[in-house]
Amino acid sequence: MDSAIAGKIHLKHEPVSITLSDNKPDKAVQFKPGKHACVMSLLATAAKGRAAVASRNTVTCPGGGTGLGFGNQYLNLPGGIETFCRFLSIGAEGDEAAMQMTETMKPFLTEETYDSFRYGERYRKIPELVKQFVDLLPITEIPAQYVIFKPLRYVDPVQELPYVVVFLADFDQLAALVVLANYSRESNENVFVPYAAGCQSIGIYPFREAQSDKPRAVIGMVDISARVQMRRQLKDDLMSFAAPYALFEEMERDVPGSFLERRSWKQLMKLKGLEG
Repeated sequence: MDSAIAGKIHLKHEPVSITLSDNKPDKAVQFKPGKHACVMSLLATAAKGRAAVASRNTVTCPGGGTGLGFGNQYLNLPGGIETFCRFLSIGAEGDEAAMQMTETMKPFLTEETYDSFRYGERYRKIPELVKQFVDLLPITEIPAQYVIFKPLRYVDPVQELPYVVVFLADFDQLAALVVLANYSRESNENVFVPYAAGCQSIGIYPFREAQSDKPRAVIGMVDISARVQMRRQLKDDLMSFAAPYALFEEMERDVPGSFLERRSWKQLMKLKGLEG
């Protein structure tokens, strides 16, 4: 499946199809069971041209498991949701029970992750606000065994359709995607930016939108930890733009005759050394 949008905005990295399935592609990249790894690396793998797959058995990061629709995986942390609430905020330091829990987990953690559990990631000011954050997430149990990340060009629309299409875009490309998502809509707010983990912005948030009659796109990569991961893998300053498939189709139909064929966009591309 080709994307007219990707060509018009000069996308550097492959658009990524996300599908839900009980069957995984042959030779797809996946994490080894029990190995801690970031779900965003699966997105990066697909953006670089290879299929990748996630399941409940291979995603050990509780944020990643929750983000991909495998239920509330925060509950499975040692110490439960309270451990996560301290992890995302102030950390275990200063609380005897929390420190004991952190020291118990230490042999299974990287030095970086241990530091985050002990001192906190500080993405929320206090644990109570983390609890509210979790309560507001559109947590879901997907009706499939696998979440599959695949370069869009490898998707055969006769055999499968994406559930969500993710663009990894620089800021000019992101601006174009936002304009295009609103191009033929009567409303002005067809794209939104939730405070969420990187995986949640390509998973459960667009998964929820896919159930809507007028699905919106979700901008992600405001997650600093996810940005570190993607910088390591793709070396670029990128945001994610996740469009439920119905919106993606709408945007693709709207390319001909749109601003992407007019002077301002072509001038902007020329300033970047690209053909409009």
